Amino acid sequence: MKVLIADDHPVVRHGLKQILAAEAGVEVVGEATNGAETLDLARKLEWEVAIVDYSMPGRSGLDLLKELKREFPQRPVLILSMYPEELHATRVLKAGGAGYLSKECVGEELTAALRKVTNGGRYVSRSLAEKLAFELARDTQQPLHETLSDREYRVMWLLASGKQIHQIATELFVSPSTISTYRARIFRKLRLRTNAELVHYAIKHRLVD
Repeated sequence: MKVLIADDHPVVRHGLKQILAAEAGVEVVGEATNGAETLDLARKLEWEVAIVDYSMPGRSGLDLLKELKREFPQRPVLILSMYPEELHATRVLKAGGAGYLSKECVGEELTAALRKVTNGGRYVSRSLAEKLAFELARDTQQPLHETLSDREYRVMWLLASGKQIHQIATELFVSPSTISTYRARIFRKLRLRTNAELVHYAIKHRLVD
């Protein structure tokens, strides 16, 4: 199994390599530290599965995932994140991700996740699987935040997490005016007027801690 790793933290990459080194037949063929490097290596190297951090400099995790799936539709991409799975896992799976792993659980779950996705399956934790099954069983109207685009959802989550417009602009490599435009769209779609209302909405729907 040839694995491509993408994470901007050296300690995380080292930890992943240590875990994978203990598995027979697994080889790390490349390491990337941002979205552009990930795409560059993905195009140059022979790999079978990618482990990609959700929050690297440059492209967002979802943007990078979609690009990888567009260019390499048959190769599984496993998303690794410091954020709890209930916040972003559903969107990752909808965007084509083969699985979503919290960094807190990576030591126990990584090899099992890799085996499953390379055999054509999708990997989610048992608790997330139960949550998804429960949501499918409910006959309720789609919540308003599900109407947001992936970028709008990302900006909404950052705003609700307490980030200022200029901080979000720096993180997403866009101008503050662009973030302000996203904010206006988000408020319109969620039928909100203030940041305080946005925070309340996010907490109510368990989108932030």
